[in-house]
This record gives sequence, structure tokens and C-alpha cells, in this order.
Amino acid sequence: MFIQTETTPNPATLKFLPGETVLGSGTADFPTAGDAAASPLARRIFAIEGVGGVFLGRDFVTVTKADDQPWDHLKPSVLGAIMEHFQSGAPAIEGDAPAGAGHADHSGPDAEIVVQIKELLDTRVRPAVAQDGGDITFHGFDRGVVYLHMQGACAGCPSSTLTLKMGIENLLRHYIPEVIEVRPVA
Repeated sequence: MFIQTETTPNPATLKFLPGETVLGSGTADFPTAGDAAASPLARRIFAIEGVGGVFLGRDFVTVTKADDQPWDHLKPSVLGAIMEHFQSGAPAIEGDAPAGAGHADHSGPDAEIVVQIKELLDTRVRPAVAQDGGDITFHGFDRGVVYLHMQGACAGCPSSTLTLKMGIENLLRHYIPEVIEVRPVA
């Protein structure tokens, strides 16, 4: 098994491409080891000292390291953990634990606007950020403000504010006049 690695805009995060399907659909974000109970793959990676977060996508695994850990020491261990997992035949997520569907539900008077926001996110934004090892999902819409949740390499990325303000906010404002601003949520 040959696992490729790619850098991301977030220097604390690397993207690992095992050459196999990781999740059939959706994404799964494990910001802490305590969140990884349903994922044998994430648990195996969190067993490595210095791992700060794991994010699973369709065909990639994004790993975020603790600030004080150099990638030179972590990368070989993460590669080994991913390889061991795929050789074991275990699923990335056990049982009925669903992969993240992505967007939060929204109903009410702004439902049509939210449908447009989600459509633009799904067709224009999410594919681009997935290439960088992350995901951005809709969290809410209130009085012209779109709230987005950043995951994987996008969470804590130094360029995430620029991505939100200059990229996503401009895109949404261009197509949807009711959008005034875009803000991240934790």
C-alpha cells in the first residue's frame, strides 16, 4: 500500500491519501481523541502521541498535530497507523455511527435562501476545501449572517479568515443579495 501525503494551507495539518475509499459518503470530524469512539481509524491515529485532531473524507485522512510536535517525528507513525488500519479490514467508522451529513437543518421564513446557500457551498466551496483536506458546512442563517462550521485542515488554519471573508462571503453575496456577512462557528 502506498499512501501519498499533501501539505495543506494549515501548517499543523497534513492530508494523507491512502488510495482507497475512507468514507463512502459524508465526512467525519474528530477534534479530540474523546470524539473518536466510533472510529477505529481515528482511535488508531490518536494513539500516536502528538496528534491533535483527525478528519475523514471520502478518499483522505487529515491529521492535525499538536503545536509542539514536529511532522518529522509524527508523519511516519501516522503513515504506519493508516496502513495498519486498512490492512486490518476494519471500517473507518463502526456500526450505525453516521458520517457527518454536513449541513445543519434550517426551516422558517429564510428556507429558500438557505437552500441557495447550501447549493453554492456544495457545488463551489466544499469541493475546493476538500482538496485542502477540510470541509465547510452550513450552521445557520440569521438576519443576513451566514454561520459556517470549519473542519479538518480548515479549522485553525491561518488563512481561514481570508477564505471566509474574501472567498466564501464574496461568492455568497454575489449570488444571494440577502447575505450580508459570513462568520465561523466553533
